[in-house]
Amino acid sequence: MILRNLVREARRRAGLTQAGLGHRAGVPQSTIARIESGARTPSTDMVERLVRAAGFEVRVSLGEPDRETSSLFHRTLRRTPAERLTDATRAAHFVLHGRQQLREPRHG
Repeated sequence: MILRNLVREARRRAGLTQAGLGHRAGVPQSTIARIESGARTPSTDMVERLVRAAGFEVRVSLGEPDRETSSLFHRTLRRTPAERLTDATRAAHFVLHGRQQLREPRHG
């Protein structure tokens, strides 16, 4: 899933259609569509080829584990499914409210 998201994100940031990216990378549009939909799992070489064709590069590095993220992950797992659903719903409402505020014209 991460690989297909990289391809889609690179294509969108470059302002390309699937056909446009395919043309630049020398692959059919249907290949791009299958990768982005999850119907095909691309090799890392293919992902790199497509990302480069979009004008970007893939960077991979190792880092130390983030203790705060790990702690948050473990705290989340200790919560019940209902508690997690409540938190997710609150977060979704927060994001939707923020988007709505950005769309409304400011009168000032």
